[in-house]
Amino acid sequence: MKKRNKTILVICGVIVGLMAIPAIYLFLIISALPDGRNYSTAELIESFNENRDGINDAKKYLSAITPTDKAVEVEFDGDNIAYMSVRDRDTVTGEEKGFASEDRDISMRSARADTLLKILGWDETKLTALKEKLDKANCISITNSEPAKVGFKRSGFGMYFFNVFDKPLAESLKAKYNDSCTYIYVNRNLVLEYGGGAIGPQCFSELK
Repeated sequence: MKKRNKTILVICGVIVGLMAIPAIYLFLIISALPDGRNYSTAELIESFNENRDGINDAKKYLSAITPTDKAVEVEFDGDNIAYMSVRDRDTVTGEEKGFASEDRDISMRSARADTLLKILGWDETKLTALKEKLDKANCISITNSEPAKVGFKRSGFGMYFFNVFDKPLAESLKAKYNDSCTYIYVNRNLVLEYGGGAIGPQCFSELK
């Protein structure tokens, strides 16, 4: 009887342990997430206005150092590159034609980073200068698209962006950039964006 009770206790312990694994895994994921803070429209607009010159400087610099046949997206995380992609671009239509290369979670001073920089004709100095300009603008990522998509801050797996238009947004596109979920239209040169991740909110929290 004692042996049987011991076996039952062991089986129960195994079952409880297996049930705890998903909870532990979820806890580890949540613990590793970036800042989960939500930003209001007012806070985003205020940050953009305070850092407008820095954002425009970073945007112009990226455009100046990037070949016209390439589209670049880069996100920094401290002294590392959280994500960077280089795409081929049609110089006539401006349309992106596919990946030339991409990588994530790499050191700015690494062979993997050098592979991406070589495609663009960049060196470490240019990459560092771009990061410094984004730091000054209180932002973490940028693309050389139209509109330029400048990443402000991450919130969990999602991110807040400033879509900065060189040319005023056409009235015909206003509805697209004011969809009460992903985009909030501010004016014809600025649209706020929340890009949801694989887990968590997919829209601006204040628009739910």
